[in-house]
Amino acid sequence: MTSPVKSRPYRSVLRSKGALATRRAILAAAERLFAAEGYAATTVTAIATEAGVSVDTVYASVGRKPQLILGVIDMTLGSSADAPAAEERQYVVAIRAAPSAQNKLAIYAAAVARLVPQIRPLQEALREAAALDSECATAWRRLVDRRAANMRLFAADLRATGELRPDLTDAQVADIVWATNSVEFFGLLSQRGWGPPEYEALLLDLWRRMLLSEVARNRSAVR
Repeated sequence: MTSPVKSRPYRSVLRSKGALATRRAILAAAERLFAAEGYAATTVTAIATEAGVSVDTVYASVGRKPQLILGVIDMTLGSSADAPAAEERQYVVAIRAAPSAQNKLAIYAAAVARLVPQIRPLQEALREAAALDSECATAWRRLVDRRAANMRLFAADLRATGELRPDLTDAQVADIVWATNSVEFFGLLSQRGWGPPEYEALLLDLWRRMLLSEVARNRSAVR
């Protein structure tokens, strides 16, 4: 009796590596064109041409334009073309390892001030497109809800230090951070001449004053 032929594992590995390389090329092309031409003027065909692939490959590897812009945003937030999951982003790992709420807030304020100016044009473009396109509206809502869910995890991480105000619920902590780390909030400040350094300092000061208990605030002031 002839034994069944087994597929070689390395073939799957090669296919996976090829698919990842294709996705990277597509997202890199989308990032360049969105930055140069804007979201509305950039077509999937143009992205495919820039990446050296077919339109069908763009759809199969990433998706339509709303998924492309989400992919570029995730790539920026993850500081990697592989767009790691939120919990695997470098600054998130550093936040979770930090011993105090003060340290966690400082790490996150620095990350927000660095990343929000980069993703602001993309998120604003998606929000504007959401008013006219149902698929963009779905992608926008997904982005907003995902941010809110991540902030609830952040609030729980802060709570575990025992340094948060006891009169604030985790949901309130999450909403305060969610509102102030938004591109909308930074956009208003940037209209008044605020840059990333000023934004970072404001976030850290605001979060310490609003979120930390009096004991924790006094402790950080002494350091």
